[in-house]
Amino acid sequence: MSLLEQLTQDMVTAMKAKDKETLSVVRMLKAAVTNEQISLGHDLTSDDENAVLSREYKQRKESLAEFESAGRTDLVEKTQHELAVVEKYLPEQLTAEEITQIVQAAIEQSGAESMRDMGKVMGIVMPQVKGKADGKLVNETVKAALS
Repeated sequence: MSLLEQLTQDMVTAMKAKDKETLSVVRMLKAAVTNEQISLGHDLTSDDENAVLSREYKQRKESLAEFESAGRTDLVEKTQHELAVVEKYLPEQLTAEEITQIVQAAIEQSGAESMRDMGKVMGIVMPQVKGKADGKLVNETVKAALS
C-alpha cells in the first residue's frame, strides 16, 4: 500500500472517529505528499515519500523547540500530537548505537583523521541513514568521532 493510500485510509478513519486533530495532520501530510508528486511530475518512490515525511517531521520538531522556548504550552501540546501522528508514517529510526557503528565504518572506509575530513564521512553516512535518522544527530556523532 502506498503512502497516499495509507493517508487516505487514515483520513477516513479519523473522520469517522471525529478526531479533528489527527485529521488535520493527516490532511497536511497528504497535501505535502501530493504537492511533491506534482512538483516531481511522477509517482513518488519510497525514498521520496520518506524525504517528504522527514521534512514535515523536522519542521514540527523545530516548531516545538520554538514554542517551548517561548512558553507556549498550548502550541507545545498540539505540536507534540502532530509529531506523534507523523512518526507513525516514518520508517523505524536508527538508534544512537547504530548510527555510531555506521559512522565508525564510514571513517574507516574514507580514512578520515580530523574534522577536515567531515565532508567525506558525511557523504558516505547520509545516503545510508536517509529517512532513518535525524541529520543533526548524525552530524553530532560524526563531529564527536572525528574530534
